[in-house]
Amino acid sequence: MNGWLALSPLFVFLAVYLAGSIIAHDFYKVPVAAAFIIASAYALIITRDVPKTDDKVAIFSEGAGNRNVLLMIWIFVLAGAFASTAKDIGAIDATVNATLHVLPGNLIYAGLFLAACFISMAIGTSVGTIVALVPIASGIAAEAGISIPFMTAIIVGGAFFGDNLSFISDTTVAATKSQGCSMRDKFHVNLWIAAPAAILVTALYVVLGLSVQAAPSAAPVQWLGLVPYLLVIGLALAGMNVITVLALGIGVNGIIGWCTGAYDFVGWMASIGGGIGSMGELIIVSLLAGGMLEIIRYNGGLQFIIDGLTRRIAGRRPAALSIAALVSLVNLCTANNTIAIITVGPLAKDITQRFGLDPRKTASILDTFSCLVQGIIPYGAQMLMASGLAGVSAVAIISNLYYPFTLGIVALLSILLRFPRKYS
Repeated sequence: MNGWLALSPLFVFLAVYLAGSIIAHDFYKVPVAAAFIIASAYALIITRDVPKTDDKVAIFSEGAGNRNVLLMIWIFVLAGAFASTAKDIGAIDATVNATLHVLPGNLIYAGLFLAACFISMAIGTSVGTIVALVPIASGIAAEAGISIPFMTAIIVGGAFFGDNLSFISDTTVAATKSQGCSMRDKFHVNLWIAAPAAILVTALYVVLGLSVQAAPSAAPVQWLGLVPYLLVIGLALAGMNVITVLALGIGVNGIIGWCTGAYDFVGWMASIGGGIGSMGELIIVSLLAGGMLEIIRYNGGLQFIIDGLTRRIAGRRPAALSIAALVSLVNLCTANNTIAIITVGPLAKDITQRFGLDPRKTASILDTFSCLVQGIIPYGAQMLMASGLAGVSAVAIISNLYYPFTLGIVALLSILLRFPRKYS
C-alpha cells in the first residue's frame, strides 16, 4: 500500500477532530473517542489486502490488546481510583492548606509557584492543581493589587511541573509504557531537565516578589490527609512497582477514610468506582489508538513515516529532535498531551531503536514536549480552566508564563548538549 494512504487514518483523525472543534468553537465539545472511531473505521476500510472484516478486526484488536496498552490501562484504572479516594478523604485540601501555611509573605510569587509544583506532583494532575490554587491566587492578587493574569500564570506553570514529573500522571504512564522503561528512571531523566528550569523560574519569582507583602491565609491543616500522597511519592522513588504503589495507596485511603468518618466501606467502594469511571474515555481512547496504529503499522504506514523522518537524520540529536517535533505537532492538533503521547509513542519507540537512543530519554522527551505545548496553547483544558476561574483571557495568562517556555529551552538544550550524559 502507498505510504501516504497507509498513514491517512492519522490525518483523518486529526481532520475530524480539528474540523469538529472549529465548527463547535470549542476543542472540548468533540470527544476524542468519536474522532478515533471514525478514523479507525476508515483504517479498516482502506485495508484492501485483508478481504474478511473479521480478519481486519482481529488485526485491530491485536493492537488494542497489546501488552503495553493493557498495562497502561490497568495503571489508569488504579490511578483514577487512587485520585478519587484521596480527594474524598480531603487529601487535596490538606495538601493545599499545608502548602499555604508555610508560604512566607514576602516570597508570595515563589511560594505559590513551589506550592503548585508540589501539589501537582503529589496529585498527578495539572487541571486539579489549577482548580485548587487559581481561586486562591486570584483572590490574593485582587487583595494585594497584583496582576491577576500574572498570578494565574504562576499557578499554571507550577501545575505543569508536576504533570511532567508525577508518578501518577497519565502522561508519565503513557510515556514510560510506550517506551518500555520504568517510571523511576524516567523521573531521574526528567528531573535533570525540569529542576533547572524550576530553579531558574523560582529565582526570578523571588526577585520579582521581594517588594510584595501579601501573606495568604489558609484553613487549619488536616495533616493525616498528606499521608496518601507522601506514601505514593516515597514508595515510587524507592523503586516499588507502580501498580503495587497505587493499590497500597487506595487501601491506605480507605483506612484513613474509615478512621476519620469520611466514608464507610460502601462509600470507599463508591469512590473507587467513581475514580475508575472518570478514566473511562481515556481507557477507550487508548484501546482505539492502539488498534488504529496497528492497522497503520500493518499497512506500512509507520515504516513509511519513520523512513521519511529518518532519511536525512545522521545522528542521535536529529532523531531526538524529530521525536520532540512529532509529539509537539500532534499535541497542537489534539490539545491533549496524553493522547499525543499515546499516538506518537510507537513511532518514537521505532526511532529510538533505530538510532540507539535511550528509551528513558525518549520517554522524557515525549512527556516534556507534550506538557510544554499543552501549557502554552490557549485552547488547552488547563488554560481554559485557568482563564475561566480567574476571569481573564487565556492569551493574557500565556503572555505571563515563565516556566513552560523556560522548560522548553532547557529541554532543547538537553538534546543538543546531550545531558544528562548518562541517558544520552
